[in-house]
Amino acid sequence: MNEQQRKQMSQIRTEKPADVKSDQDNLKRIKNKTSDEFMQYFQTNYQPPSLRDAKKRGKEDVKVHYDFSIPEDLSNLGQGKKYMIRTYGCQMNEHDTEVMAGMLEDMGYQATTETREADIILLNTCAIRENAENKVFGEIGHLKPLKMENPDLILGVCGCMSQEESVVNRILKKHPFMDLIFGTHNIHRLPHLIKDAMFSKEMVVEVWSKEGDIIENLPRSRKGKIKAWVNIMYGCDKFCTYCIVPYTRGKERSRRPEDIIQEVRHLAAQGYKEITLLGQNVNAYGKDFEDIDYGLGELMNEIHKIDIPRVRFTTSHPRDFDDRLIEVLGQGGNLLDHIHLPVQSGSSSILKIMARKYTRESYLELVRKIREAMPEATLTTDIIVGFPNETEEQFQETLTLMEEVGFESAYTFIYSPREGTPAARMKDNVPMEVKKERLQRLNAIVNRQSKEAMEKYEGAIVDVLVEGESKKNPEVLAGYTKRNKLVNFRAPKSTIGEIVKVKITKAKTWSLDGELVEEAAEVKR
Repeated sequence: MNEQQRKQMSQIRTEKPADVKSDQDNLKRIKNKTSDEFMQYFQTNYQPPSLRDAKKRGKEDVKVHYDFSIPEDLSNLGQGKKYMIRTYGCQMNEHDTEVMAGMLEDMGYQATTETREADIILLNTCAIRENAENKVFGEIGHLKPLKMENPDLILGVCGCMSQEESVVNRILKKHPFMDLIFGTHNIHRLPHLIKDAMFSKEMVVEVWSKEGDIIENLPRSRKGKIKAWVNIMYGCDKFCTYCIVPYTRGKERSRRPEDIIQEVRHLAAQGYKEITLLGQNVNAYGKDFEDIDYGLGELMNEIHKIDIPRVRFTTSHPRDFDDRLIEVLGQGGNLLDHIHLPVQSGSSSILKIMARKYTRESYLELVRKIREAMPEATLTTDIIVGFPNETEEQFQETLTLMEEVGFESAYTFIYSPREGTPAARMKDNVPMEVKKERLQRLNAIVNRQSKEAMEKYEGAIVDVLVEGESKKNPEVLAGYTKRNKLVNFRAPKSTIGEIVKVKITKAKTWSLDGELVEEAAEVKR
C-alpha cells in the first residue's frame, strides 16, 4: 500500500477481549468497557466514511491495477480450514462474494454451509433497506454463542453496511466479539485483513472513505458453470434522494472494455451459457472515460459477436438508457430483450422529489422506443410506495403507469428512510396503514399482469436454460426462458446446463409448468 492509499484509508485496530475464552460475565465486563472508554477513543481517532462529503467528491483519476496476487506467506493460511460467506442484497453483493470466495480458496480455505464447521464467517451486507440491516444484526447476535464456544473463529462484517458510520459505531459498541469490519472499496485487501484478525488480539476495522481503484485479475469462485455475473462498472452518481448506494459504493468507475471483453470470451470458452453485465447504474457505463467515446451500446455490440448464447444486463437507470443501446439491443441474437427498468413512481411530482431526473412522460417515451425496436420485449420494474408527501392521486398515477406499460413483473417496496440520505430528512407523512393498503393494491395489479403474461405461453414451445433441480421437488428440473420466465419440467439430469425445448402445459402467476420436447417447428421465447 502506498502513502497516498494510506491517507485515503480510515483504519483502526480496536482492542479485542484478551479473555474472550472466559465466561459471559467477563464478556459483559469487556463490552461495558468498550462502550465507555473505547467509544471515546474511537470517536476521537477514527474518521468514518463521510456521507456529507460524498456528494462533493471530485473526479480524481481512478487507476487500474493488473498486479493483484496473494503473498506467499498468506497463500497457505487457510489450509485445513473452512469458510462461510452469507450474502445479503443485490447481484453486486453476490459478485463481491464470488471474489472473496476466490481469494479465500486461493489461501487454502474450503467452503462450507455449516456454521459450526466454519473457521471464518463473513456477512456480506446490504444497506439499501432497513429490513436488510435488521437481518444482519439479528445474525450477528446468533453468531455470538459460536464465538464464545470457539474463540479462534473469525467473524467479519463487510459490504455496504460497513460503509455507514452508524453501523460501524453500533458494532463496536454492542458487538465487541466481532473480529473484522471492512468496506466495499478494499475487498482486495481481504487476505491481509484475515491475517491481522487471526494473529492480533485486536478487532480490525478498515473502511476506505475514498473509492478504491479498479483491481483486475482478482480470483473468483463462481457458482456453477452455467450463468455468470460480469461486473462492468462500480458506483453511482445519480444521488436519488432515497438511496444510500452512491455513499456506500462511491462514484461511477468503469472497467476498461478490453478487460470486460476478455473476461466474457474466457467465460464463453469455459462453456457458460449466460452472462449478466452488472453495475449499480449499468447504463452509465463508459461515461467516465476521458480518452474514448465508448458506452454500454458499444460494449454490447462487441459482446454480441462473442459465441455465448445469452447476454443480459442490470440494473438500468431510465435517464441513461440511450438510443445507441436500444439500436444495438434491437439486433437480437444473444442480446436478450428482457429489460429491467426501475421507474420507482408513476408521478412526475414524486419523481422530482426523488431526484430521478426524468418524468412520467419521458419514461413512457423511452418505453415506446424500446417497444419499437423490440416489439416482444419483456419489461419489469421497481416501485416504491408511500414516499414522503405521496398523495392518493399521485399513487393512482403509479397504478395507471403499471398498466399502461404492461410490466410483466415488479419488485415493490414500502418506503423506509435510510440514514444520511436527503429523503431521511423529509417528514415521513404517509401513515404506515396507508402505505400497506397501497402496496396491496399495487401488488394486485402486478400479480394480475404477471398471470396474464404467463397465460400467453400455454401451448407454446420455449427455449429453457436448465439450471438444476426445482427447489420444491428434486425430481423436477427448473430453468429460465430468454425472457426470464421460470419453467419447471421433468427431464434427465443430463440436461442441466443445456438449453432445451419445453412445451408449456400450465401457466401460474410466477412460473410455468412444461414437458420436454425433442423438436419444434416454432419456438416462442
